[in-house]
Amino acid sequence: MSEITKRGGHQLVTPEKIEQVEKAMLQLPQAECPVVHRFGPGIYIREVSITAGTFSIGHYQKQEHMNILLKGRVTMLNDDGSTVERVAPFIYVGKPGRKIGYIHEDMVWQNIYATTETDVEKLEAMLLIKSDSWMENQNSKDRMDFIAHHVSRDDYRKLLVERGVTEVQARAQSENESDQIQLPHGGYKIMVAASPIDGKGLFSTAAFAAGEIIAPARIGGNRTIAGRFTNHSIAPNAKMVALPNSDINLVATRPIKGCHGGNPGEEITVDYRQALNSALEADRNKRRIPCHQ
Repeated sequence: MSEITKRGGHQLVTPEKIEQVEKAMLQLPQAECPVVHRFGPGIYIREVSITAGTFSIGHYQKQEHMNILLKGRVTMLNDDGSTVERVAPFIYVGKPGRKIGYIHEDMVWQNIYATTETDVEKLEAMLLIKSDSWMENQNSKDRMDFIAHHVSRDDYRKLLVERGVTEVQARAQSENESDQIQLPHGGYKIMVAASPIDGKGLFSTAAFAAGEIIAPARIGGNRTIAGRFTNHSIAPNAKMVALPNSDINLVATRPIKGCHGGNPGEEITVDYRQALNSALEADRNKRRIPCHQ
């Protein structure tokens, strides 16, 4: 988009103006905007739901892609300052840029991309540009969260002493990729991102209810991202649950918040002591499974 000019009675919308508005909006309470990541053979669908009465500014899209308005009604701002109303069902190919709109009726919107990538963090880097204002806001939040999680980091070190394991040994085991696999195709409300606890963590992108399965953590003896990146906490919001077939699910133990205003939701955490006990139970279950020739 170019500098502000007049065209057909409308004022052009510039990136600078959009970021000024975004910066002001980031100082306000953010609306819930749950995101579900759906994967199939060669396809990634990013599905966002936004309630009526919300003014929304999306991240910058780097490339053309299919858009589907599955539900709702929204007035969208065009580059020249004019507006257009979209009513579901509506399908079109979106150009690179940012979507800006006011949601009149509860909306479900899908962005559809042709890709075999399944790492949401990598997908966001490939497909989106997040503004300086948004990044500054997120970095400020992360710094505050880092301070708040020092007790969990201390307890993690205490756990290693209890188990007679060094931090180097624990990290090497965690980062071993020989037993890591992708999640099966389907829809997931999680992503891996930088963690204020340590390294990278698993975050909710849409809300979970207490008792809801978040994702499989171990399948056939191999770890998914839920088994690899879920961090330790002294006040966890999830637990590992061993299944009769020796697989392990990550399950919410209380309500977990999802995305608000484009920010990731809560980090999903477990107590590693409980997780280790679940792994032992799963191993016992594996030994009990009969082998049929």
